[in-house]
Amino acid sequence: MSFKDLLIQAKDGNHYAQEKIFLLYRPLLFKEACVYEVFDEDLFQELSMTLVDCIRLFQL
Repeated sequence: MSFKDLLIQAKDGNHYAQEKIFLLYRPLLFKEACVYEVFDEDLFQELSMTLVDCIRLFQL
């Protein structure tokens, strides 16, 4: 399945597709949630919620 198809399904509310996209971006979220080499769980949660919002609002 292409990323575009996955994104379309995720926008339509398919939880499996949303999870797949989240898992693709999870390493980047972990990397960005490290501040001075210390993992910030609150920042990770905020970044995760922002990713979900971006999936929902992205226009194709």
